[in-house]
Amino acid sequence: MKMHAMMPADGARTKAKRLGRGIGSGLGKTSGKGHKGQWARSGGGVRPGFEGGQITLMRRLPKRGFNNKFQKAFTVVNVDKLNEFDDGTVVDLKLLVETGIVKKVEEYGLKVLGDGEITKKLTVKAAKFTASAKEKIEKAGGKAEVI
Repeated sequence: MKMHAMMPADGARTKAKRLGRGIGSGLGKTSGKGHKGQWARSGGGVRPGFEGGQITLMRRLPKRGFNNKFQKAFTVVNVDKLNEFDDGTVVDLKLLVETGIVKKVEEYGLKVLGDGEITKKLTVKAAKFTASAKEKIEKAGGKAEVI
């Protein structure tokens, strides 16, 4: 392939509409804007969401909920997911990401929740534990370390 022979793919580049260039072009006289009215005027038209003076959809629907700016986002994992590891393993957020148990790492680190049962003797390192999670890990013979 040579530089002078390179061309864009067919249909990739379209020619600009040349408005007001005679009756034969199909876009002469009113330039595709029809006759008179709001849409034919310069700067005419209505703003996005305007419904002719009717209350807009955005204002008709009720407001719901709010975003708490003080909320701390943790990456959460339940105790039953930790059964994948062998006895004596040190489980932390990095290991959970590598094994694919956790997909997204949140800003405040790992929080272990107490849903399910754990049968393996593990050392779990996390930013937070629920009381039930800590109890279940220690009952199985493991350790729950807060980092």
